[in-house]
Amino acid sequence: MTALSKLKPIWKDKNISVKCKVRLLRALVLSIFLYACETWTLTAELQRRIQTLEMRCYRTILGISYLSHTSNDQVCTTIQQHIGPYDDLLTIVKERKLRWYGHMTRSDGLAKTVLQGTVEGRRRGGQRKKWSDNIKEWTKKTFVETQALAHDRDRWRDLVHNSSRRQPDDSTQS
Repeated sequence: MTALSKLKPIWKDKNISVKCKVRLLRALVLSIFLYACETWTLTAELQRRIQTLEMRCYRTILGISYLSHTSNDQVCTTIQQHIGPYDDLLTIVKERKLRWYGHMTRSDGLAKTVLQGTVEGRRRGGQRKKWSDNIKEWTKKTFVETQALAHDRDRWRDLVHNSSRRQPDDSTQS
């Protein structure tokens, strides 16, 4: 049984405010979900799944059925009315991944060596999306430029904040 379904009595309780339910969701469910998200390679499919999970959680909290034909934008607006401005899950994942990349780039550990290394030979099949492809896509900079930027913590912090909050491209929306 998932963490979300175990909390169903709380989600259905009318005496608990939506704000409190969202705080519980973020503390109990999403913290588990986001564990080690820095290491994920975000494909279009994974991004769609993340957005689906988030909307499913919010719909459960608000008691909105999929049969009611309420759009995701309306669900987000309703949540915002209850809790104020918030970062969606995809933004949180992007920000954590970019922050971790900066941390790794400034360190001299095994993670940096693995990140910069390449595997000999070629794999069969089509080209797969790599972890570093997400960084290039979000920052709109080359790998070498991002490494140089990451050494300046203040500039990197600004880049992380701005890059993670950009609107997703049409290719990632379903």
